[in-house]
Amino acid sequence: VFLLMRATPGDPVDALLGPRAPEAAKQIMRAKLGLDQSLIQQYVDYIAQLFTFDLGSSLASQGQSVWQIIGDHFPATVELTVCGMLIAAIVGLTVGAIAASLPNTVFDAGGRVFGIVTYAVPMYWFGMILQLVFAVQLRWFPIGTRFPLGQLAPDGPTGLYLLDSLLNGNLVQFGTTLYYLALPSLTLGVLISGVFERIVRVNLKQTLKADYVEAARARGISEFRIITAHALKNAMIPVITILGLTFASLLGGAVLTEVTFSWPGLANRLYEAISQRDYPVVQGLMVFFAAIVAMVSIAIDILNAYVDPRIRY
Repeated sequence: VFLLMRATPGDPVDALLGPRAPEAAKQIMRAKLGLDQSLIQQYVDYIAQLFTFDLGSSLASQGQSVWQIIGDHFPATVELTVCGMLIAAIVGLTVGAIAASLPNTVFDAGGRVFGIVTYAVPMYWFGMILQLVFAVQLRWFPIGTRFPLGQLAPDGPTGLYLLDSLLNGNLVQFGTTLYYLALPSLTLGVLISGVFERIVRVNLKQTLKADYVEAARARGISEFRIITAHALKNAMIPVITILGLTFASLLGGAVLTEVTFSWPGLANRLYEAISQRDYPVVQGLMVFFAAIVAMVSIAIDILNAYVDPRIRY
């Protein structure tokens, strides 16, 4: 990321001062930002900063640290990701379980089509269609913000509007927050659900052919109980892995959804930083996202060991 940002066209000094600024002023700004040093020296200095947990400060908004940007925008990304993942898990697991329990039927074929379509449809296109239909034409949902601009947003320690409104006991703010989350989280959830549907359908089909499932059927246990109490748990092992990795990637990569809906999250802020050639913000956010993926991967391994007794470390 460090080298890629500097290899792409564009100069952060031009973004700050404008392309017509005097060359002397540009040289002064480059020296102030440390951009007049060699790439090796800049890289060594940045790595040294990381060892002190210093992610740097924004070039575009001078004085604002990357940690402040994370604190301001990350809660919005967390809310969008959690709501989207809940929708994806509910829809994907339900459709996948129904399709797997009724093989070679219209439900099985419908599950396959659902998985293919939701996986193939571009995120930005689906989001724009939802906005056009439900926000512009029908005017059922708002777009472009996280909370009504003329109203006081939930105030609390977490920055998560849903949680803070509940902590404050304000159900009106809670409902308003959900209302503004509806379209972006639905876009995210529906398109991701196809991945979970396919994994659940394939793994549950294989699990339902296992010997212990046939033995359970021979004992007269109902098909519903076999699926919910026995087969689904084993089929969920790969789902947990994909669920965790998808959640981690969305925390740092829901760029298309956030940009499409002008959602004030961290991924949207990353997009702005790339456009402004704001090197420290882009580098700092990528380090932050990488740390999230690493921590979630460790948590997934621990959870898999709990779900599957055969796994031991």
